[in-house]
Amino acid sequence: MARAEGGAGPAARWRELVELIEDARRRYYVEDAPTLSDAEYDVAYRELEALEAEHPELVSADSPTQAVGGERAEMFDPVEHLQRMLSLDNAFSTDELAAWVARVEKELGSVPPLLCELKVDGLAVDIVYERGRLRSLATRGDGRVGEDVTYNARFIPAIPRTLTATSGHPVPELVEVRGEVYFPVADFDTLNDEMLALGRSPFANARNAGAGTLRQRVDRREAELAAARERGAGTVERLEADLARAVRRLELLQLVVHGVGVWHGHEPTRQSEAYAALHGWGLPTSDRARVVDDLAGVQGYVEHYGVHRHDVEHEIDGVVVKVDDLATQGRLGSTSRSPRWAIAYKYPPEVVRTRLLDIEVNVGRTGRVTPFAVMAPVKVAGSTVSMATLHNQEEVVRKGVLIGDLVFLRKAGDVIPEVLGPVVEERTGAERAFVMPTHCPSCGSVLAPAKEGDVDIRCPNQRSCPAQLRERVFHLASRGALDIEGLGYKAAVALLDEGIVADEGDVLLLTPDDLRRSTFFTRDGGPGQERPLTANAEKLLAELEVAKNRPLWRVIVALSIRHVGPTAAQALAREIGDLDRIASSPVEVLSAVEGVGPIIAEAVVDWFAVDWHRDVVEKWRRAGVRLAEERADAGPRPLDGVTVVITGTVEGWSRDGATLAVQELGGKVSGSVSKKTDFVVVGENPGSKYDKAVALGRPVLDAAGFAALLERGPDAARAAAVPPPV
Repeated sequence: MARAEGGAGPAARWRELVELIEDARRRYYVEDAPTLSDAEYDVAYRELEALEAEHPELVSADSPTQAVGGERAEMFDPVEHLQRMLSLDNAFSTDELAAWVARVEKELGSVPPLLCELKVDGLAVDIVYERGRLRSLATRGDGRVGEDVTYNARFIPAIPRTLTATSGHPVPELVEVRGEVYFPVADFDTLNDEMLALGRSPFANARNAGAGTLRQRVDRREAELAAARERGAGTVERLEADLARAVRRLELLQLVVHGVGVWHGHEPTRQSEAYAALHGWGLPTSDRARVVDDLAGVQGYVEHYGVHRHDVEHEIDGVVVKVDDLATQGRLGSTSRSPRWAIAYKYPPEVVRTRLLDIEVNVGRTGRVTPFAVMAPVKVAGSTVSMATLHNQEEVVRKGVLIGDLVFLRKAGDVIPEVLGPVVEERTGAERAFVMPTHCPSCGSVLAPAKEGDVDIRCPNQRSCPAQLRERVFHLASRGALDIEGLGYKAAVALLDEGIVADEGDVLLLTPDDLRRSTFFTRDGGPGQERPLTANAEKLLAELEVAKNRPLWRVIVALSIRHVGPTAAQALAREIGDLDRIASSPVEVLSAVEGVGPIIAEAVVDWFAVDWHRDVVEKWRRAGVRLAEERADAGPRPLDGVTVVITGTVEGWSRDGATLAVQELGGKVSGSVSKKTDFVVVGENPGSKYDKAVALGRPVLDAAGFAALLERGPDAARAAAVPPPV
């Protein structure tokens, strides 16, 4: 972020920051098309706060630090909120969070019960119900006056038109509800595909997607369509399609309520009590909110969702912590822009902006040539990123990115960084298009699709292309294959470059004498002495012996057969159980295996038809690799024919570990709940799959029930199933 030239004084820098922040707010809240990332905004805002703290004379009533973010667009009618909607102060570290708790404790004399909830990255809305009927739906706007989007509520199933009283919670005469409208993560990528197809910048996050969707003038589109029909205009078909698209997007919107404003009637005494009432009336509240007693409880909640933030159906950018008692909230009060009784802890941003410096290509283990973005290094999701995948040439064109573009970059958790698309508004005209190479950058072979109609282009020199060899040797040692920790990428490169191995078949035949020929795996033994093996070499040799006894499915994955990943490999190992039988089976037999299908079956048959591929298998056979599943002919297994769905975090199990445990006993693990599901294993934060299991009457197992299933079989698991909620 550039500072004023010539070392301009604090007043000049203050004006720069105010203009920058106000422009960012307008683009974010009004246009739903930000050109500044959340991280850049936070840096600018905190600099402004620090500048005003150092120079109080600069503070004015119209400073962004003194006003609630956002404003109302003139295209909507104004709605004055019954009670002002405030912003939240942010904490970006555990120290800042602890400092807020300490301030609350100092003010009150002790730490009160604190309510923790997820900070939904959505559009803040204000909903008013009068005598149980929806009166208005409005955006936050400037905190006092928002935009009237009530008309669109009729298309959003998540927003109830009427509230239903319960015995414990009568509906008040008037109630003002605060919440977040959001666009589900599952539908976000599809929506961005539509935006890119229209030649527009993609939504940087699901929040902007939700805001852009809610703030559509559907009423005007309906009026335009009616007028066109009356005139018999030729635009009717296009207007019908536009309206249908707008309504379809509105129907996808979801809502979670997280607060109240005005409440006339039986008023609650605690925030958590208010949530129970709202839920009873039919409003969607979060089942992830928790009341904790102290800072340690808050930190535990923050840490948990820092790990599991992508297990949630909507995007989150942090955790909100509130004093639970409403009277205590009133005692703590508010500043001009934010309550003192609440704070938002912000996780590291997962969408940032950076400059796309170049687009290069990588050759993978199956010959696929993949473009990737080379970017100005930027910190995202807690790590510094300088490269991101672009998948294939068509994807580069679809995303509309040019070399030199400022781009939105996303890195969600451990997912490979991805370029979302360009910030079109920032183009200068100096950008240039990417041209896919015609020859392999590693071996010079002519690149072409493997089959007619393939999107991907490939290097056909599978046997001796240096790039493919390196990737295959590295892949066979990966966790999803033979899991050889001592064989990293540098070691794989050294084995090939020094001529110790010719291909992946030689890796399992390695001996101490082989490694002694390598400078990578030996160290200087002194003048006239033989170079001794390094500790890493000894470790590699030991791990190779262990790898020879890995389950058959891991051996299949290690072969680098196109389309064959762990799921298909496990199915083949489970159903056929012997690599020689798999190699000799026709497409019809292989495709009949559940989880395989004709495309994978053809890839397997094609792979074994290549002579040097069969040579790799023979080398592994000579090395003593186990090429048959020990249980293949042991008769029925305890979970044969049983379908299990696993959702949430199951205590004592990783997701992969729980899946493998079921599969090793003959069971099938599915990703969706249906009437054919035998058991749904539910861990912490299960999401919608639990609700569907209850709705369909499928047996639900907790960690203890899952243990019963694995140890004693289906009958014991049914007896241990969790009773459905009353």
